[in-house]
Amino acid sequence: MFTGIIQSVALISSITDKNGIRTFEIEFDSGFCQDLEIGASVAVDGVCLTVTKILSPTRVTFDIMLKSLEITTLSEYEQGQSINVERAAKDGAEIGGHPLSGHIDFKTNVLDVQQIDDNYRVRIAISDDWAKYIFAKGYIALNGASLTVSDVNKQQGWFDVWLIPETRRMTTFESKNSGSSINVEIERGTQVVVDTVRDAINEKMGPLMPLFEKFLADNNADLDVIGQAAQAALSDSSKK
Repeated sequence: MFTGIIQSVALISSITDKNGIRTFEIEFDSGFCQDLEIGASVAVDGVCLTVTKILSPTRVTFDIMLKSLEITTLSEYEQGQSINVERAAKDGAEIGGHPLSGHIDFKTNVLDVQQIDDNYRVRIAISDDWAKYIFAKGYIALNGASLTVSDVNKQQGWFDVWLIPETRRMTTFESKNSGSSINVEIERGTQVVVDTVRDAINEKMGPLMPLFEKFLADNNADLDVIGQAAQAALSDSSKK
């Protein structure tokens, strides 16, 4: 498990492709690899990778299988690429972001970047398939960084995140611009609640479901909002 708090920016020093496996040799900052062992997990731009070789106190190799290359941005990277990295969380460690699995759901593109003084807004494209899990004030992980969704427009297919100077300093987001690819991991609790609510309503409503969805749309609502409300109610009850 990871926390979504990026610990460092590392460098891909070499890339090798053989028999459908891509191998990254990554150079880390001094101290990042302390006590790291073969078989350990490291999040590379949000993708959970397994250490296969330790070449030096700062240089490690990782093997990436075909499925990961298809789903994530790792297939697009070149030698010299800078990446966000995070070590796996330890028991009892503070979780400053939100729990992440390192299993990317999809990759998408940056639509626009806007800077106003020290405020930095990044707009991300989303498809209909994944928009139902994204809500304003909800968590999202972009290239392994735990961020809060500030605004979302599901009809137009985008959501915004705002980055503070510290996040920009500790990550690679400063180099992203319109068209840049981004790995996305949605918040798993949100996905479970939304899917459960939608399945339950669909089972009960049956053929009336299209009429119900039209009614919600006419009243500026949708099933996803109901799922969000259910998740909020569960969260509030767990705090009592």
